[in-house]
Amino acid sequence: MSGQSLLVPGELSPIRSVPGNIRRPEYVGKPAPTPYTGAEVQTPETIEAMRIAGRIAARAMAEAAKLIAPGVTTNELDRVAHDYMCDHGAYPSTLGYRGFPKSLCTSVNEVICHGIPDSTVLRDGDIVNLDVTAYIGGVHGDNNATYLVGDVDEESRLLVERTRESLDRAIKAVRPGRQINIIGRVIESYAKRFGYGVVRDFTGHGINSSFHSGLIVPHYDSPHATTVIQPGMTFTIEPMLTLGSYDYDMWDDGWTVVTKDRKRTAQFEHTLVVTDAGAEILTLP
Repeated sequence: MSGQSLLVPGELSPIRSVPGNIRRPEYVGKPAPTPYTGAEVQTPETIEAMRIAGRIAARAMAEAAKLIAPGVTTNELDRVAHDYMCDHGAYPSTLGYRGFPKSLCTSVNEVICHGIPDSTVLRDGDIVNLDVTAYIGGVHGDNNATYLVGDVDEESRLLVERTRESLDRAIKAVRPGRQINIIGRVIESYAKRFGYGVVRDFTGHGINSSFHSGLIVPHYDSPHATTVIQPGMTFTIEPMLTLGSYDYDMWDDGWTVVTKDRKRTAQFEHTLVVTDAGAEILTLP
């Protein structure tokens, strides 16, 4: 594994502004969102709106990813994604969600998820996950991907490739009538081939007009995940695989989640809608 030193918190820039004409999610300015009480199966109108939100989120992530290189700060990646979403009439869903201060998550090396963009400078050999969610038309679209920074060691590169493959396999396993634990079963069985850990305490989730609807999508084979998949359901799959333990610690900021053994971790995510034939990805650029 890379011999990079461990990540430490950087300095935060001021909160970015969003034009006043852009609709905010209901949770902005509140300590927590209002619990979702609607259905997990969405109307055709909601699904079409989610295609728009998902496309903007995917394109915002792609724009930020163009800048990834040694010497670039995670704060600069946040600026690019923020500006793209605002320029296209979307609100960055993470900004103000339970107090989160930035417009995307940047999770470097041993950070499992929810890393806060700051003055941290990307180094040659790092891996970095960008997690971008856009809110427009009253709905959210959520995606993430892990990128290589410069010349990355083979072990880390393979982890990234295989984590992407685990997501692809999980999406192909989605079928109406199956229980939702088929997703975790597929991911975990694939990850075990390589001795990777599968993070358990952070999961995929239902998404629609709510950022997190309450539906849980585990990435391991959970006997409790017995919800039956139905056409029209919308949710994310976002496996987090680790080179070592799936146990974690959290930084004092209350957001940044790091592997307990500080070994590297990768993640990929798409928002999906279940169709009669399987699943359609809503977060394609």
